[in-house]
Amino acid sequence: MNMTVEQNPDCKNHALINEVARRLADWPLYSQEEMEEKLVVVKLFNAFGAGTWFLVEYNPETKIGFGYVTGFGYDEWGYINLNELAELQFCGAPVIEIDAYLPPTPFNLLVKKWRSGFD
Repeated sequence: MNMTVEQNPDCKNHALINEVARRLADWPLYSQEEMEEKLVVVKLFNAFGAGTWFLVEYNPETKIGFGYVTGFGYDEWGYINLNELAELQFCGAPVIEIDAYLPPTPFNLLVKKWRSGFD
């Protein structure tokens, strides 16, 4: 059975998954695989602690994204389960938020800005 986020009782942050799906609708998994310069379309961050995810691709059926994660002792490219991120809570509030102000940005430019503190 293919359930939407709204129908999934285990998923707490429906808005997060729906917004990621909307923003990455034109970037399915593997669509940037051959691109030399990946385009970061969505930035997610932990509002209560460490962790930032820069998403470049997404599969709305499996709720799996691909991107770059930083803030956990080492940084790496990998697959991200959005259902797992959406379930994270602190005192009943969603922990993971989406950066509403970051436009799609080439990864190398984003890393330069990230390391310089977005000066």
